[in-house]
Amino acid sequence: MPPPAITFHNLCQFPAPVPDLESALHRWESSMDYDIAIIGAGPAGLSFALSLRDSGLKVAIIEKQPADTLQAPAYDGREIALTHLSQKLMHAHGSWQRLGDGNIHPLMAASVLNGRSDYRLHFDAPANIKGPLGYLVSNQNIRRAIFAEFAASEAATLLDNTNVQHVRTDASGGYITLDNGTTLSASLVIAADTRFSATRNQMGIASDYNDYGRSALLCVMEHEQPHHHTALECFFYGGTLAVLPLDEYRCSVVITVNSAQVSELLQMSEEAFNNEVAQRLGNRLGSMKQCGERYHYPLVGVHARKFYGERFALVGDAAVGMHPVTAHGFNLGLSGQDLLASEIMKACKNQRPFWDTQVLAAYQQQHMPNARVLYHGTNTVVGLFTDDRLPARLLRTAVLRISNHLPPLKQAIRHKLMSEQHPRLRVF
Repeated sequence: MPPPAITFHNLCQFPAPVPDLESALHRWESSMDYDIAIIGAGPAGLSFALSLRDSGLKVAIIEKQPADTLQAPAYDGREIALTHLSQKLMHAHGSWQRLGDGNIHPLMAASVLNGRSDYRLHFDAPANIKGPLGYLVSNQNIRRAIFAEFAASEAATLLDNTNVQHVRTDASGGYITLDNGTTLSASLVIAADTRFSATRNQMGIASDYNDYGRSALLCVMEHEQPHHHTALECFFYGGTLAVLPLDEYRCSVVITVNSAQVSELLQMSEEAFNNEVAQRLGNRLGSMKQCGERYHYPLVGVHARKFYGERFALVGDAAVGMHPVTAHGFNLGLSGQDLLASEIMKACKNQRPFWDTQVLAAYQQQHMPNARVLYHGTNTVVGLFTDDRLPARLLRTAVLRISNHLPPLKQAIRHKLMSEQHPRLRVF
């Protein structure tokens, strides 16, 4: 049963000197079905609802999948590297506590290798700080934990198994037409419907779209030698191989190749695939053994040119969908929703309309600089480290050696992983 209607007017009373404005807002906002409508019940959308659960706002989440699927998501091969900020935000929501210790794998160190060379750019936690660089948790368990906390919290009304046909907003509100012909109204509409967001497109927000022409093949593997909880990112000519440490003798392997080559890896026998991965790793982990299925995903990057419009905002992959090589995508989405929720809560506290353009612009001003740097920086790394030409090979060898001997750079990367604060970048 949905929670009782709570309007913005009930929560944030306007000063008495403007009775006409107060009266007009009360008449209009109380006629809205919801204060905020979120399209998409992925981790970003659900986390955003959890961030607002103490606001008193009436929130709805519209999701095309049934609740049963959200409650018990299937394993999809993806292991997510979480920063300390993401851990902090999930803990604040209550979802971190639902993961279970056995599903959280510490990331103690990371190394970047170029080609067949043993020379590596290496990162580990500073000696004066206890704890890992980050954490590895399967996408399946993250989704399960966040939905479980959402379902227990009654943070919003879930309209599951429901497709959105059309979205529009104007100065007076947002309107969402569902596949059953019903139209819902809300003071603010949030798109959290993946990097291929139909809502973003309908709202006329352009995006930079990058089809990398590559696909990622993922598989959990057992191995002969321990990984010591160290991630490996191996840049080979034309492709990459990442090792994400799980249990001491088990890891997630992510192979990125030209999309035309992925079918060859999928069709290999298990024995041939085991040997292929061991050979690509230079036998650093000894013999390899596939566990479970192989999964593959085409790689596409998206960066919206704006994160908001009139009574409308983007969060998660709908705002920025990253290439997975630097493992920033999920963390960026979780950070972004928290920034937007904080601006909304601040507006309510200061008795200002939470849907106001200034509120949404403040969110963009905080989130976009960091997102832009990470998005374009990741694309640069991908371009440089998958280029087969001799100048690129020489340049990336130099980049690794220079980076290894620049303490400020290594410190900045460690800080990015271990800081519990949102990054603050200036807009020039």
